[in-house]
Amino acid sequence: MKGQKHESSTLSVRVRLREFVIPPITDALVLGIKAPIGSEAMRRALALLHVAPFERIHLDSDDVVEDVLVRNSVLKKIPREKLMSLVLSRVKPFMTAEEVIHLDLSPELTIEEQL
Repeated sequence: MKGQKHESSTLSVRVRLREFVIPPITDALVLGIKAPIGSEAMRRALALLHVAPFERIHLDSDDVVEDVLVRNSVLKKIPREKLMSLVLSRVKPFMTAEEVIHLDLSPELTIEEQL
C-alpha cells in the first residue's frame, strides 16, 4: 500500500525499589557551592534525623565543593586531611556545583599482634 505511513512509539519505565532508611545519611555528604540546601540547614536536619554528631569541613576557595558534612566517628578512623584529599581527587570530578552527594564510607582497620 503505497503512501501509507506506519508510526509507532513505545514508552518504557524502569523502576528500582529499595527500602528508605532512617536516617538517610550514614557517613558523609558533599555539598556543592550551588546546592539547593546549605550546610547549616543540612546540619540542623541531620541533628534531627541522626543521633551521631556531624562535623562541617568548609572549603573556602573551591569551584565545586563548598562543604563536607562528616560523621564524627568517621573522622576517628580517617584523618580529616586524607578524607578531603579523597573527596577532592575522586568525588569532585564526578559532581556539579548544584549537587549534594551522599558518601557511604567503609573504613577498615586491620590489627595484627603477636602474643
